Amino acid sequence: MKILGVGSGAREHAIAKKLSLSIYNPKIYWIGENKNPGIVRICMKSGGEFIQGSTTDPEVVSSTAKRFNVDFVFIGPEEPNFHAVPDHLERLKIPCIGANRSVALIEMSKAEMRRLQWEYDIPGKLLFQTFKSAEEAYLVLEKYADSLTWLQNVALKPARQAGGKGVKVVEDRQIYLHEEKQKFKSKHVSWLEGYMRGYGDIEDKILVEENVWGPEYTLQCFTDGTTVLGMPMVQDNKNAHEFDIGTETGGMGSISGPGMCLPFLTIREYEDSIRIIGKMVSAIQDKTGKRYHGVVAGQMMLTEVEGPTIIEMYSRLGDPEALNVLHTLKTDLVEVCLAIIDERLSKIRLEFEDKAVVVKAIAPKGYPDNRSLAIGHPVAVDEAKVSEIGCELFWASCNLHEDGRITTAGSRLVEILAEGETLPVASAQIEKAIPYVKLTDGWGLFHRSDIGSEALLKRREELAERVRRLYLYRVEKGTVGKRVDWLPGVGKVDPVSILKNGLRR
Repeated sequence: MKILGVGSGAREHAIAKKLSLSIYNPKIYWIGENKNPGIVRICMKSGGEFIQGSTTDPEVVSSTAKRFNVDFVFIGPEEPNFHAVPDHLERLKIPCIGANRSVALIEMSKAEMRRLQWEYDIPGKLLFQTFKSAEEAYLVLEKYADSLTWLQNVALKPARQAGGKGVKVVEDRQIYLHEEKQKFKSKHVSWLEGYMRGYGDIEDKILVEENVWGPEYTLQCFTDGTTVLGMPMVQDNKNAHEFDIGTETGGMGSISGPGMCLPFLTIREYEDSIRIIGKMVSAIQDKTGKRYHGVVAGQMMLTEVEGPTIIEMYSRLGDPEALNVLHTLKTDLVEVCLAIIDERLSKIRLEFEDKAVVVKAIAPKGYPDNRSLAIGHPVAVDEAKVSEIGCELFWASCNLHEDGRITTAGSRLVEILAEGETLPVASAQIEKAIPYVKLTDGWGLFHRSDIGSEALLKRREELAERVRRLYLYRVEKGTVGKRVDWLPGVGKVDPVSILKNGLRR
């Protein structure tokens, strides 16, 4: 058997490793923009080959697949899905584990994802508005900021998936700060409009959503379009620094287990989340007439108004969340892929080891705000020592050169994984391995030591309990998903009705 993988980060390193362990003993071929040393090693060991090239060019990927006569292709990151790489492969009758562009729209366009939720009345919705310009957005925010509560406290986002960048939450609760908060909103929607000029594949530029609070988590699933099989819940930690301080990143580390739920979430919340994701798959297939083959995931939050709530959808495995679930996956990943391709996923029993898993990313200083400063630094990693400590290292944003040197490529450099009976035990194990990742030119590295720690887990548990009490009270009273607002001269109004009729009228 021959398999071609696409992408060059830590997620793809983890996918390549799991595929290589299959009883099918496949030859692993790979294509990536950066030459990931971990993936290169796996390819060579299996008798395959690593190709450095564009992962978003359908012709490049499909010609590589034909050249090696592979049995199927596994897409790692989201952008190949958005650029219709799976579509091109399907036309050539090359099986692909990857969402075609039509169904990947639930990730590519956050605006379309929200519209789909409301159209099909799928639970876990948020109030939202989309705009094609900063001026249009600010006129609405200015007009309704003194009346509609949800437009006072908002999340401002790019309307397209943009690698986790550009999201700002503004809580406008203090009257004496109102003018300054409005200025900030105006400034940020202008920034969003400028940032979105780099993406011409969707019309919407700015997404404004009601701000909600609660613990976040990711639920990743395999699907063949009919069956949706869930993996363990994972919590990604996006902020750059300890205790959720600093700029949001692509993810500084993640936790999962033991078991299918996180320690601060319940099996009911897991099952409700699976149902929501299944409804999203059914809705996008109904809307587009296309089958969904691959991975689908909900980046979720437990909120007081809706319970399990969708923040974003993914059309692929998360990074670093993929490392957690693939590490504990007992079922042969190749067998899962073949079942997706043949649309017999319902026959697969997905099994996971009952372990707590922690992942921590190590990044060069400059990431994520000034990535140019984080590029080109020489790397020295004692992988043998990391392994001896009981951890596993996955290469991420780096480049392997012909002379054997490895240099940083501007994002997270490596991700280190450890398992344990508890999350704090696994977290402490990783800390022992951190000193064995260095940059030889003296440039600094940073990571989050708190991920999986008892102190951070306690905060998560306390937050979840506060939200759960409010949410279950709503369940008891039959008010889940209901909002009430007040308009001067009008009185009590339902903001959901205003949303459906349009704010601009």
